[in-house]
Amino acid sequence: MTSFRIINEHVRANALRAVQGANLGDVVTIKEPKRSDVQNAKMWCMLNDLARAKPEGRQWAPETWKAALMHFLGHQVMFCEGLAGTGPFPMGFRTSHLKVGEMADLITCIYQYGDEHGVVWSETERGGFMDLEARTK
Repeated sequence: MTSFRIINEHVRANALRAVQGANLGDVVTIKEPKRSDVQNAKMWCMLNDLARAKPEGRQWAPETWKAALMHFLGHQVMFCEGLAGTGPFPMGFRTSHLKVGEMADLITCIYQYGDEHGVVWSETERGGFMDLEARTK
């Protein structure tokens, strides 16, 4: 299998040559990249900050905050009944399936909610996760 990350015109030309040389019946897929590890790490830091701050008195675990914020943004979230009457628990949300832009939207949403509720953010590069990602490559 051949795949290309289109980062410049040279790579684009290589991808075009590969498509032109493909056999009939071959499959070509073009998709946006999924969220980065740096975005994921940033999100978990922010969710932990929310959990520590307990905005609106909500004593939720970071995983619950993630489910609530994903639901707020319109991503499908399911709640299932727990075992032995322990109450519902969230499932069906996977940030690993989010595209880079969708993850950026989630991080922006977390900032907005946290700022409205006085959360003190522990990370220092506010909004700089894309720049940080570029520096770590």
